Amino acid sequence: MPDLSEAVADPLLRIEGADKVFHGGVVALKGLSLDVHMGDFISLLGPSGCGKSTALRMIADLLHPTRGRITWTGSHSTQDLGVVFQEPTLMPWATVKQNVWLPYRLRGKSFNSVQDDVLEALKLVGLEKFQNAYPRELSGGMKMRVSIARAMVTRPKLILMDEPFAALDEITRFRLNNDLLELKQKIGCTVIFVTHSVFESVFLSDRIVVMAARPGRVIRELRVDAPYPRDEEFRTSPEYAAFCREASDALHEAMELAA
Repeated sequence: MPDLSEAVADPLLRIEGADKVFHGGVVALKGLSLDVHMGDFISLLGPSGCGKSTALRMIADLLHPTRGRITWTGSHSTQDLGVVFQEPTLMPWATVKQNVWLPYRLRGKSFNSVQDDVLEALKLVGLEKFQNAYPRELSGGMKMRVSIARAMVTRPKLILMDEPFAALDEITRFRLNNDLLELKQKIGCTVIFVTHSVFESVFLSDRIVVMAARPGRVIRELRVDAPYPRDEEFRTSPEYAAFCREASDALHEAMELAA
């Protein structure tokens, strides 16, 4: 668990009363307020249409709030951000290492100047032997690992993940959940993770923000007060089951409110 006294004193990002209204008056998000602390793993859990992905896009500065504000504290900014989408979104004509190089390339840095960083990121996700492969030669899970390596290659303070494992089989998903927690510990980042899965949110998170739809809003925030690292023993523990029941009850409440 992160040291909460330090986290409160040093927030990374603050969202205050953020609304997002699209053309036609559709209220995608209403009154979102959230403090994101250094080292947090926050899951946004809720049914489709509750504004989870909209919130991520606003944090990434891909959308702007209609009302309210999103503030990076101190010297932090969107330069300290990595993003992993639901699909790997790899360039099919580029090799694995060229795909991971992309964030640096967009900053005008040559491959040779950051080659060590690229190879280290691939090593962290277990794909250093596939650096010269093309996306068509990889499995779905391997493609997602490349996407994660690309998001973390610049060692960002905050990584946003929009249902990155939703399309994968359960065994691969469990393995990548384990790997994600290990990677987070190694690079010391903060994660905001969008998911529909109660089980995934409890295994990964120290905070679960439960959202309801129409309009998209936060109805509850749950704390998962279980220590890291987490493993299969935690997944099969009574403690994990109790947290899952609590999150499931909150999700059902969110669905009833939307209905």
